[in-house]
Amino acid sequence: MSEINFDTIAEMFISVTNKYADKAAFGYKEGDEWKMLTFAQARETVEKISGGLKTLGFKTGDHVGIISQNNHLWAMSDYGIVCARGVTTTIYPTLTIKQVKWIVQHSECRFVFAGDREQGEKILSLLPELKRVEKVIILDDTAFDNDNMIGLTELLKLGEDYRDKHPGEFEKDAMSIHKDDVLTLIYTSGTTGEPKGVMLTHGNFSSNIAGSLKVITADENDTFLSFLPLSHVLERMAGYFLATSVGATIYYAESINTVADNMREVHPTLMIAVPRFYEKVYAKIIDNITTASSVKKKLFWWSINAGKKAENLRELGHSVGVFLGTKLKIANKLVFSKLQEKVGGRLRFFASGGAPLSKEIGKFFKAAGISILEGYGLTETSPVISINPFEKNKLGTVGPPLSNVEVKIAEDGEILTRGPHIMKGYFKNDEATAEVIDKDGWFYTGDIGMFDEDGYLVITDRKKNIIVTSGGKNVAPQPMENVLVTSKWIEQILAIGDKRRFVSAFIVPSFPNLEAWAKEKELKWETRDELIKLPEVKELYDRVIDESMEGFAQFEKIKRYILLSHEFTIENDELTPSMKIRRSIVEKHYAEMINSMYDEVNDN
Repeated sequence: MSEINFDTIAEMFISVTNKYADKAAFGYKEGDEWKMLTFAQARETVEKISGGLKTLGFKTGDHVGIISQNNHLWAMSDYGIVCARGVTTTIYPTLTIKQVKWIVQHSECRFVFAGDREQGEKILSLLPELKRVEKVIILDDTAFDNDNMIGLTELLKLGEDYRDKHPGEFEKDAMSIHKDDVLTLIYTSGTTGEPKGVMLTHGNFSSNIAGSLKVITADENDTFLSFLPLSHVLERMAGYFLATSVGATIYYAESINTVADNMREVHPTLMIAVPRFYEKVYAKIIDNITTASSVKKKLFWWSINAGKKAENLRELGHSVGVFLGTKLKIANKLVFSKLQEKVGGRLRFFASGGAPLSKEIGKFFKAAGISILEGYGLTETSPVISINPFEKNKLGTVGPPLSNVEVKIAEDGEILTRGPHIMKGYFKNDEATAEVIDKDGWFYTGDIGMFDEDGYLVITDRKKNIIVTSGGKNVAPQPMENVLVTSKWIEQILAIGDKRRFVSAFIVPSFPNLEAWAKEKELKWETRDELIKLPEVKELYDRVIDESMEGFAQFEKIKRYILLSHEFTIENDELTPSMKIRRSIVEKHYAEMINSMYDEVNDN
């Protein structure tokens, strides 16, 4: 296991860039070519960014926003702010202008880094109202006819001059930072109400890196492929700070749409992703195999079943045996090796977080020799509370708590945690902080869970999501949603039923698959609204739901559902920036539809 010897992220950056100066730190693609930056080159750019900010008037403790797609410039801007003893405010590039305005104003940013013209125009349109913002730095050097906006190249030139006049100041500043100093403001997704600014310190992150590296192995020989937003605390800690801390190389995917191609190009050994990524990969594989020849189809499922049997035996501590071992060798050569090549051919494991991972999907990938280590945490916990170890990865759990983290289960089943990973508090919101952190330092996660016989944490659902039917039955929607979303026919699902007679749901079909099926059936429709109303489509989804819900109790099963012709979106405020469905917003937007489901069905 890797050991760390730093108290702050700034100290870590100085140490690593000294130790691995000539090694590749970041990879990024320009045109068809991957370009590399060494740790020394990254350090030089970071120094210039820090110096450039100071030339513009930056002071210790200032808040600086970053609104940009995930890339190496985001990372170096962050280090530049942090090492100058500033506080980075992260802003998702997918946010609306209204949401961006709220965060920039609330966080009191003096400067903002914008990734490109699109993000620059968002800030430009808000500048008359953002009285505190003095300069906007455009990372791709897009020119704007506004004195408040400059390109990165100009900032770097200012920083170079500053560094020449103040030699040694960069490292001195970086090394003077205390572990209790705030490093970043990350605004929570805000599934209810306005988002809250989570204050995370240098010590929060350094402790979380230390705890995580006692469970997972990562070192300077590893290659990460990064594609999740760096605005998200999971990517920020695990795919960025942790990766840098061990001297690993981080490649930045061109976009979410090129991840599959980029995996084959850079051959990552580690990747961080959210469950939706694995769901989409799984659905694509299943869709491809459905249209394959009968011979290929039989070979594929024969191989997957052999892999699952082997994993079940290993979990019980038994050997695979000669006969099954021979099967596995054949399966690996003919099927699994091809699946492994699709993720680059060198992947040691995926890490999953941000939302619950379907156990079925985890089993599928594990059977094919691709491990997904599921963990658990929140923005307020920096984020990792627990993670599955590679040696004993128990699907359906989120692993044991980190060694430097305390966890206990409250009487009502809520998960409580305490330790150096807990946030400093919510920015300018002492009342909200007091609601989630008690006098003894316990943070109330809002999640319901339990420990299994091995001390692994099992998450049942969000406390506020638990459905209590009018008959008094408690239903956790998460397990049923997890089962249904693995279907190739379903893109999004939200179960409903609190204080109602039964459980119902909104379902957004996977329209590419549904439309292809409908064409094959020679069905007639013009719009998606017309498509979802066809009786044949209703029969298909009735069958999908009935088959998926076989293992559930009668009171848990979805009795009625409505197909929607459009997805829940961030723009409509129905999704958080981390792609979680805002249950309360959806229920408000579709109140009439919900009532109609219950008005039209009797109690039978």
